[in-house]
Amino acid sequence: SNVSKHDAQNKSLGIWVGNQRLAYKKNALSSDRMQQLNSKGFVWDNPKHAWNTNFNQLCAFKAQSGHCCVSQNDVQNTSLTAWIKQQRVSYKENTLSSNHTQKLN
Repeated sequence: SNVSKHDAQNKSLGIWVGNQRLAYKKNALSSDRMQQLNSKGFVWDNPKHAWNTNFNQLCAFKAQSGHCCVSQNDVQNTSLTAWIKQQRVSYKENTLSSNHTQKLN
């Protein structure tokens, strides 16, 4: 259950999802609501979820190919290539978390 408020086809749902996340962060969500959303696989922390999804894709790529060098010309992995590039930029700018750096090493 991961809907963006920027998704034109699901804009109202995306806004609702954002409101649920905000209420969760403010501890303003009832335990019943949290339980209902959890049972549907609701994603509470979208950036963390997205990072882990990409990291898992990189691990699968490495398991299949034996390396982590995803070619920029690999049309099957364009989003993974972009994510890797962003991780390298974040690392060089010293903005990549130590946890993420440790996982990538």
